[in-house]
Amino acid sequence: MKARGLAVLKAKELLQPYEFERRELRPNDVAIDVAYTGICHSDIHQAREEWGPSIFPMVPGHEIAGTVSAIGSQVSKFAVGDRIGVGVYIDSCRTCENCLGGLSQYCLNGMTATYNGMERDGTTIANGGYSNIFVVDSDYAVHIPKNLPLQAVAPLLCAGITLYSPLRKWGTKTGMKVGIMGLGGLGHMGVKFAKAMGAEVTVFSHSPSKEKDALAMGAHHFVCTTDITVLHSMRKKFDLIINAVSAELDINEYLKLLKIDSTLVIVGIPGKPYAVEAGVMLDGRRNLAGSMIGAVSELQEMMDFCGEHGIVSDVEVINADYANEAYERTIKSDVKYRFVIDATSF
Repeated sequence: MKARGLAVLKAKELLQPYEFERRELRPNDVAIDVAYTGICHSDIHQAREEWGPSIFPMVPGHEIAGTVSAIGSQVSKFAVGDRIGVGVYIDSCRTCENCLGGLSQYCLNGMTATYNGMERDGTTIANGGYSNIFVVDSDYAVHIPKNLPLQAVAPLLCAGITLYSPLRKWGTKTGMKVGIMGLGGLGHMGVKFAKAMGAEVTVFSHSPSKEKDALAMGAHHFVCTTDITVLHSMRKKFDLIINAVSAELDINEYLKLLKIDSTLVIVGIPGKPYAVEAGVMLDGRRNLAGSMIGAVSELQEMMDFCGEHGIVSDVEVINADYANEAYERTIKSDVKYRFVIDATSF
């Protein structure tokens, strides 16, 4: 199937219009008319080889929302016309302990990324969602509730699940005190989810201008961290903290905010490793953990939760010819709070 989209042909080059072919439908595949695709900061890192060698030409994009245009002969999960979403990965080995245990995002043989990787056949480059059409095995796609606008749903497929998964894993519930570090594409979803789960939510941000937005999204408190000593009065107060910040910072000052046996979960990737003080960890049996997206089943659970609570991402919708400028603005955190490309403009 002929597809149109955007690609980076070589490392650090600009995105440019690109025509390529999608595979014909296999028995369990669905074809998708893409409506919107989100821009994730990880798209930029990989397109510019900031996380190591990448595969080119690269069609980025792993926040894909659209409608089913065709189905394979064995598909029962979807019908033509269904609203559908695809996230960060499109396959896994399906046989390892983690896959069989419902944690295919942690496939022991390596999940198949939506782009910048090879399909399971080892010879076909996986092309991402910056495209007008997409083809995927139906087992790795989810239904999108009818009451949610597709343009604001797209970032849920990565930014949304990245925050939803740890909030669920660490049992967020009514009465818990939850801290969200950073109010960007990831953090703003954490605020919305934690509030809907009943938690008392505090946002930690170095940008005082974001206080109004944080409170409007449901945060109960906003703490400007330009003066880190402001945290001293909050030590041993929090049940859970999610670090959605990619910038370098002193993680110990935030670990000190945890109650006994409580956890700080890292979902953002900093430029260099954190220096963790052993004494801070020992004082209260504190836990430092990490979390990466969620399995397809949890992605569907999140979508249903969003439909029930009317939760979507705050987005700026752009045309394809603005994508390179959107990359630069994303790097500068000059977006509220996620760019989404209108796929009809490819």
